[in-house]
Amino acid sequence: MIYHHLLDKMRKKECVNAAIIGAGHFGTAVVTQQNYNQYLRVCIVADINLDAAKSSFIKAEIAEELVVYSDNAADAQQAIEAGKFVYTDKAGMIMDVPAIDIVGEGTGIPEAGALYAKLAIDKGKHVAMINKEADSVVGPILKKLAQEKGVVYTPVDGDQHGLLIAMVEWAKLVGLTVISAGKARDGEFVYDEKNRTISIEADGITVHESVSVTISEDEAKYFEFIPEGQSEAYIQKRAEILKSLPGAGAFDLCELTIMANSTDLVPDYAPMHEATLRITELPVAYCSQKNGGIFKEEGVIDVATCFRRPDEAGMGGGVFMVVRCDNAYSNYILTTKGQIPNYDKSTAVIYRPYHLCGVESSSSFMVAGLLGLDTGSLEYKPRFDLVKKAARDIRAGEVFGNDHDYKMTAIILPASKRDDNNPIPAHMLDGNKAKVDIAKGSVITYAMVEAPEHSTLWELRQLQDELFLSDRE
Repeated sequence: MIYHHLLDKMRKKECVNAAIIGAGHFGTAVVTQQNYNQYLRVCIVADINLDAAKSSFIKAEIAEELVVYSDNAADAQQAIEAGKFVYTDKAGMIMDVPAIDIVGEGTGIPEAGALYAKLAIDKGKHVAMINKEADSVVGPILKKLAQEKGVVYTPVDGDQHGLLIAMVEWAKLVGLTVISAGKARDGEFVYDEKNRTISIEADGITVHESVSVTISEDEAKYFEFIPEGQSEAYIQKRAEILKSLPGAGAFDLCELTIMANSTDLVPDYAPMHEATLRITELPVAYCSQKNGGIFKEEGVIDVATCFRRPDEAGMGGGVFMVVRCDNAYSNYILTTKGQIPNYDKSTAVIYRPYHLCGVESSSSFMVAGLLGLDTGSLEYKPRFDLVKKAARDIRAGEVFGNDHDYKMTAIILPASKRDDNNPIPAHMLDGNKAKVDIAKGSVITYAMVEAPEHSTLWELRQLQDELFLSDRE
């Protein structure tokens, strides 16, 4: 880590002033951590829920008399100059506050994310894109527009896609070959061997109820460590036995889509393998078939559910890579000096067993605001789209929800431009209506959706298609 050298010697100003739009869990954590960051001050928090916006400052232990409401840029600027902190329900006015260097968009609403990111870029402000929903649809065009304007558009450290992008970039830098990479789900399958139960606990965010299954004595063998050459059989059997437990959600695949578009990694197949694996089984199963794994090729992105006993450490919703060195001696060092290898020591897993969400996102804000750099990848291109399939029959006029809408499931497909017969990116659905009846199992296309009369998200996507996808059907 060389941030302290860079920020000490190369920063363009003493401190970066940030605004957060969206006082949810993630955005609030950026606010509450600011007192412990030398170079970051969160001056404004915007939310349609004013209590939530104000509360984020109170939770940050900022004296209540220093927290003031403003609904216009001039008053907000004056308050900031006086050392105060502003909460507001008028997010648009932030773009006209001269003191603000960077806007963190964390509403989680695709249309709002696209709108506020575009407004910030137009006004010459950096953007830290917490809103993965918008990012998965129009992130590449927003980054291009930011570059043209001379500002930064960046993912954030703390969310899984930001962390994996950084990990893969590091692997490339030191010359590792990335065989596979991905994220662990926040929820984990915990195995009580004595009672032969496997459980997942509710977290109120990605897992909504605690569920448990009891396995038979015969089934228990499939939860022993995967034998050499048996990866595919064991993964399939585990999936069959645990099918009543909640699997990965569209929100998991949303982050994987951004990861794929920011790296040269590709899905092995659209729905993801989503294997249930111990940390120590990752290099065994998530490598190519020639080395005993399940992937046809190398350079794959996927999601995994961590499988562990109650007394074992988990993945903490972190990220992982299965890698190798292409030099024999280097690979000997890689696989014998403490890393976890597969059976033939052709691969090893490198993993980060935590993601601290907004608590660690300040690094991205500071690098953008003080150094003019992003913490994402060098290239960000729309190679893949998150799209939705109907999980049941959907009637014309029904409103599409977000990634927690269970009438749809998600898959990742190669990106395609707007056309009636092409799949529509998942988060262009949010809040819009079905134009026709949609049969269960159908991939939802543009022709099936009522287009909004005016939408920054849709307009940006059109521009992105024209610039990046003009040669595709």
